[in-house]
Amino acid sequence: MSTLTCGFIGLGLIGGSIAKAIRSQVPDAHITAYDLNTASLQLALEEHIIDEISSSIDNSFSSCDYIFLCAPVAHNDDNLLVLTKYLSPETILTDVGSVKTGIHRHIETLGLQNQFIGGHPMTGSERFGYPNSNAALLENAYYILTPSENVPEKKLSKYRNLVESIGAIPLILSYEEHDYVTAAISHLPHIIAASLVNLVKDSDSKEGIMKMVAAGGFKDITRIASSSPTMWQQICLTNTENISKLLKTYIKSLNDIAVCLDYRAEDALYGFFDTARNYRESFINTSSGPIKTEYVLTVDIADKPGAIAAIASLLAMHDVSIKNIGINHNREFAEGALRIEFYDKKSIEQAADVMNSHGYKVHTKN
Repeated sequence: MSTLTCGFIGLGLIGGSIAKAIRSQVPDAHITAYDLNTASLQLALEEHIIDEISSSIDNSFSSCDYIFLCAPVAHNDDNLLVLTKYLSPETILTDVGSVKTGIHRHIETLGLQNQFIGGHPMTGSERFGYPNSNAALLENAYYILTPSENVPEKKLSKYRNLVESIGAIPLILSYEEHDYVTAAISHLPHIIAASLVNLVKDSDSKEGIMKMVAAGGFKDITRIASSSPTMWQQICLTNTENISKLLKTYIKSLNDIAVCLDYRAEDALYGFFDTARNYRESFINTSSGPIKTEYVLTVDIADKPGAIAAIASLLAMHDVSIKNIGINHNREFAEGALRIEFYDKKSIEQAADVMNSHGYKVHTKN
């Protein structure tokens, strides 16, 4: 069997995580990478994640079984134009972008439909860049594949098997369906979260009372408003039609609820909340999805000097890294006076075990 060869054009958080997952599962794979950030490439080489650094998009990519386009979306089109000179017809070409229509149309213009399979690993991190990449990001995450119409079933099956081998869950959609789905479950929620935050900002008193008590449910549902404004500006400009269509539907639903409120329609209001509750509770309890999971637990602690420091020291002694820690002043939707946030599922599970074993009462949330 021939050695698996992979090329990465862009080696940031997602590209680096995929490369690390491939290296973990296929140790003898040959991986070539190009990135404007030469320090990241050098680190990847030193870590034995990649075997070869390319100083440009050149002939070193011509023998790849897979080429992953992992640069920012704005640069993918230009990179693709250069790559076509060196692209083997046998290569499976893919990307990792969260909007698919644009690149699929570019692929059609270039006549590469027989070898392009769009890819979207529905995972991420608040940290960015290759140094923060991690093979575990792909574990049990949905990895959407959007094959071009002319891609042979053999190539699609081969890519699906690779995705499964690195621990992700392949899900095959058309690129149109992908963009509509992500508009509903990722892109629109970011707009809603940002609009709620701006509503509170514009409605707050001079003393900032709303801001002071903004925690609990409000802080949970607006957490994603902290995401990169540049990234979300670009997503809105590339998936505009789907987002606008769903936003108008959402606005109509809000107007309907406003009418129910004005007329004190008890049954309609109850049905509104009950339907949402039942559907929300039917969700699969998994970290997979386009909106990053928050790994948070709260702890009952006594109000005395050194209480927070004791917990921080206890977790440090057990090599558990804390992302954030602080007093939970608004406990309308969360038990526990101390709120602790972690970087990943393993850390929060280890922390809960450690604190429970030392007599602390720990609360987690779904």
